[in-house]
Amino acid sequence: MHIQLKHGRGRWVLVGGALVLLVAVAAVVASGSKSAQSATKSEGDKRPTLEFLSSEVVQPRAATMPMTVEISGALVAPNTVVVRSKAPGTLLSLAVGEGGRVTPGQALGQVDMEDLRHRVDERQAAVASAQAHLAQLERQHRANEELAAQNFIASTALDNSRSTLEAARAQLRQAQAQLGSTQVQVRQAALVSPIRGLVAKRHALPGEKLAAEQAVLTIVDLAQLELLAQVGTHEVGRLQAGMKVQLRVEGVDERVPARLVRIAPAAEPGTRSIGVALALDNPGERLRAGQYAVARIELADTTERQTLPSAAVLSAGGQDQVWVIEQQRLQRRSVTTGRHDAVNGRIEILSGLQPGQQVLAQRFDNLREGDPVQIVQRKAASASAQVAGASAANSTR
Repeated sequence: MHIQLKHGRGRWVLVGGALVLLVAVAAVVASGSKSAQSATKSEGDKRPTLEFLSSEVVQPRAATMPMTVEISGALVAPNTVVVRSKAPGTLLSLAVGEGGRVTPGQALGQVDMEDLRHRVDERQAAVASAQAHLAQLERQHRANEELAAQNFIASTALDNSRSTLEAARAQLRQAQAQLGSTQVQVRQAALVSPIRGLVAKRHALPGEKLAAEQAVLTIVDLAQLELLAQVGTHEVGRLQAGMKVQLRVEGVDERVPARLVRIAPAAEPGTRSIGVALALDNPGERLRAGQYAVARIELADTTERQTLPSAAVLSAGGQDQVWVIEQQRLQRRSVTTGRHDAVNGRIEILSGLQPGQQVLAQRFDNLREGDPVQIVQRKAASASAQVAGASAANSTR
């Protein structure tokens, strides 16, 4: 028993010594940490103070931000027709060339319609034959009526005569309809202009054998043009037919007025975009189909929004950020942006800033969080030069 007590006392002595050693180590570590923090603080206090002009520092400002939707595409002529051959035949001549002006009903060329003319003669002969046959049956039926009145023939014979007469009349109407249809084909086979406009393209040349429904000429009316384009589904809800639009057309210095006339009822599959059509008058035909145009649709805004100059917002790693001045030191803040006003150079700040916070209005290089800042009124060297100098001074230490 005496030996176990003595051994237990030695164990407690060892434990006490270990605790003393741990306390001593912790004190040394704490002392070193305080020394490091003091050194870091001392080094931070040695950073040069950056001076920014008052014009280089702004605060979020409430403003309305009219939204602009830009769409682009090629102008098209909605009043475009393709003159086609309605019957097979040889193209004998064309009276107009590409760029030629035509009027409604004007003859555009001649097509050999010999086959149609023979068909007309055939139909006319069929009508004449039906008329002669009908006249004979009418005389016979009148005679049968007289015989029936005198009871020389039975009533059934008179009924048969009347039925034969009605069938002959139907055959005559059928022959006349076939003749009329062939005459319509003859009129349609003639190459005439259905509208007023310009010949855009010739699809066939004189001497070429034409098939039925083969394209011969394309005619466009440039008095009215359209811009067909696509807008996103997130923008179409702000558009409505009748809106006034300004177009920039290549080759034209001044803006061209237009109006929104149509909005498609459904989005294009796979694109999440909706088609719109803008119409513009083209007096004097100074614009041409195919010219590239860009439309700007101005959408009014009645809401006051917190905004900053666009130059104050920078992007890093896909996140919009700004430099703010808090307690006379630079701090980086992440912000969420909304509308962009390219005309006035401002951007909406949805979150990340409080009203009255001081923000750098421009982009500067070599900025670091925690740098001391002073705002001055006098005209001094640019802050970017001071930052570059501070960076160079830090690199030499």
